[in-house]
Amino acid sequence: MEKIKSTTVVAIKHNGEVVIGADGQATMGNTVAKSTVNKIRRLQGGKIVTGFAGSTADAFTLLEKFEEKLGAYGNNMKRAAVELAKEWRMDRMLSKLEAMMIVADAQDILIISGTGDVIEPDLEIATIGSGSMYAQSAGRALKKFAPQLTAEEMVRESLGIAADVCIYTNHNLVVEKVSQ
Repeated sequence: MEKIKSTTVVAIKHNGEVVIGADGQATMGNTVAKSTVNKIRRLQGGKIVTGFAGSTADAFTLLEKFEEKLGAYGNNMKRAAVELAKEWRMDRMLSKLEAMMIVADAQDILIISGTGDVIEPDLEIATIGSGSMYAQSAGRALKKFAPQLTAEEMVRESLGIAADVCIYTNHNLVVEKVSQ
């Protein structure tokens, strides 16, 4: 049986705001399994927001582990991300998980992968999933040529462009602003 996979997630920091959003499509092979999946989760009362792409069950496992790390390291997002990435890479069970995460707080956006990477993206734009390069390109163009837009408008438009191009991304969006 094929795994259910989720697709495009975007986080943008612009003019002091951090916003993260995702489409709602989950696919099983080349079939849409569900079109209204929520891939965004608020943690710590909204002070940290996460988004995931990849196998849904794997992503929820990683989300639980990330919450554990936040608790263990005093809600220090960067430290929790690094510790999760280390465990994800070294642990026999976790290393088989197929997902990626974006985590964001009011100051930082990070991409966490199963290869042990914790990446602080250039230009304060992070994207993951099958439509990530379309969304990344759109986000970069919007930051450069439409700086009057809000971070939320940029996230929504980036996801919309990705959905227009990527067959694994739809227009059912969930968008969350990180609380200060």
